[in-house]
Amino acid sequence: MVKFSNSLVGFLNLLILLLSIPVLGGGIWLSHRASTDCEKFLQKPVIALGVFLLLVSLAGLVGACCRQSCLLWFYLLVMFVLILLLFCFTIFAFVVTNKGVGQVVSGRGYKEYKLGDYSNWLQNRVNNNKNWRKIKSCLQDGKVCKSLQEKNETFSQFITTNLSPIQSGCCKPPSDCNFSYQSNTVWVKPAVDNSTNPDCNTWSNDQNALCYDCMSCKAGVLANIKSDWKKVAVVNIVFLIFLIVVYTIGCCAFRNNRRDNSYPGWK
Repeated sequence: MVKFSNSLVGFLNLLILLLSIPVLGGGIWLSHRASTDCEKFLQKPVIALGVFLLLVSLAGLVGACCRQSCLLWFYLLVMFVLILLLFCFTIFAFVVTNKGVGQVVSGRGYKEYKLGDYSNWLQNRVNNNKNWRKIKSCLQDGKVCKSLQEKNETFSQFITTNLSPIQSGCCKPPSDCNFSYQSNTVWVKPAVDNSTNPDCNTWSNDQNALCYDCMSCKAGVLANIKSDWKKVAVVNIVFLIFLIVVYTIGCCAFRNNRRDNSYPGWK
């Protein structure tokens, strides 16, 4: 009679196997349909995740239900490594996102973001030209500034708008540049530039350029990443608990396999 732990491991891995099919299918679909750098950047990780889930779930399913100790041992080894990596990533996410906060500007409904406020590790990631080209491509493809471009607001209305970190950093010049407001994404540089902020010279009224190459844009992206990573870290803690429970059940199934293989008359 199949042991309860074997049945439970088999059932859980069957669910993961079913989940891996749409994930893998989505990655293959992206590989054929991707037309932008942002979409092409996503296709390989999605395919890799789908293949990983498929292989691991098959190993766990066959190992638990067909009493294949070698496959179940491989499954438990992968699970242990995954738990270890997930634990390390969770700690790392909390550490690298500990620094950095938006700066309140008097009389403004939005915050300003400075690249130097974030951890050196995050700064190095966005200062890498190859990385930033991909990120900028995603920002442009995602039309993060489009909602601002379509608004017809006065300056007093605009400064009370609660902009997202990316909109604040990428879709307008920094407040200390003292540009004259024309529209939400069109600003006029002063005749005499007394600002020491390099972003003031980087700003462009070209709607495809704006401040996408500004330090403030990179800081806005990091502010968004920090918020997302904090949420991911919390989810990871819950997922870690789930993985540890599954790993424990898998160890019981592995013990059952070894015992039954040693004493086949018990089967």
